[in-house]
Amino acid sequence: MTVRTTRRVFLSAATMMAAALAATACGSPQDTATGGGDSAAPVKVGLVYSQSGALASYGKQYIEGFKAGLDFATEGTGKVGDRKIEVTEVDDAGDPAKAVSAAKDLIGKGTKIIAGSTASGVALQVAPIAAQNKVLFISGPAATDAVTGANKYTFRSGRQSYQDVVTAKSFIGDPTGKKVVVFAQDGAFGDANEAAVKAVIGSAGATVSSVRAPASATEFTPFASQIKAAKPDLLFVAWAGTTAPAMWQTLDQQGVLSSTTVVTGLDIRASWPTFGAAGAKISFLSHYFDGASDTEASKALKAKVNTIDLFHPDGFAAAQMVVRAAQEGGDDVDKMVTALEGWSFDGVKGKMTIRAADHALLQPMFQAKLTGSGTDFTATAQKSLTGDESAPPAVAMKG
Repeated sequence: MTVRTTRRVFLSAATMMAAALAATACGSPQDTATGGGDSAAPVKVGLVYSQSGALASYGKQYIEGFKAGLDFATEGTGKVGDRKIEVTEVDDAGDPAKAVSAAKDLIGKGTKIIAGSTASGVALQVAPIAAQNKVLFISGPAATDAVTGANKYTFRSGRQSYQDVVTAKSFIGDPTGKKVVVFAQDGAFGDANEAAVKAVIGSAGATVSSVRAPASATEFTPFASQIKAAKPDLLFVAWAGTTAPAMWQTLDQQGVLSSTTVVTGLDIRASWPTFGAAGAKISFLSHYFDGASDTEASKALKAKVNTIDLFHPDGFAAAQMVVRAAQEGGDDVDKMVTALEGWSFDGVKGKMTIRAADHALLQPMFQAKLTGSGTDFTATAQKSLTGDESAPPAVAMKG
């Protein structure tokens, strides 16, 4: 997330019409999977994601979601038509070099569908490999906006940073004339968050400024004083690391949380206790949390994992996309691409639409609140934004 919720801040006229309708229709993930290509050969899918390293917990959610989604989309058969979907998992440990090597190895063995990418840096290195080798690449939890429109062979099964910030903007309604302060650490992560807020909320009419703290800071009272003096209508907090509990405690003790609307991203469930007593006073933008939706896909996922967490839906959607691609494209990757472009499907979060122009994944986003405390926090949805309401601006396809 930009808000560091991961680690942190698009023939005949009759034939053409039929093809367009097929591509844009809202399809059920359990539509009969007929498949194509060599009916005796398996559909090879390579999942390159973080099994170890800093994002291993996110990778675990992704693969659990993928397996549940594959079961859902194939009605428990693990097949497209008569073809078994053969999944090979490779650990990239969050290292782009390892991911590129793994992707090349899988492609060399005849794999035409690559999915995964827990980390943004990994996704940005694998995407060009997909284009060079003309294989389908479905990026996972990686949130960088740059994946959208990267090339015709690259798609995404998760949300992107722009959708996070648009959700934050929804907390203040019309931004015109509003004051927004970004509180973040110095460095690239803080720079990215400040730039995103200025681009999304500032361009909509708000005045955006920032209060920045050294990454090494452990005393946060001076920064809380600066924030209060600015009297913002919205405080956007982008924070990563072990100092988060002390930071939130100080903002609470200094009255910042009671003086303005404070928004940050809701990370995985294991991180919720870091908010301490401040948790119930914060407004959260959310990609997903258990109970945010009540769809057939969410019910199927919950039956498999018991408690749905942040990145389970990304894996689930990836599996739905893999099945759609194999079902409609067979062994022809260009046909896979065409089958995904413009496709709408019912995912864990609700209606998901792959924008044909740049492969952005339009999807619901959520406002959330926490109640309770510590390990007993419970998240509830305050508002849902539709895929259209949270849609990023279309970008030109780069390749």
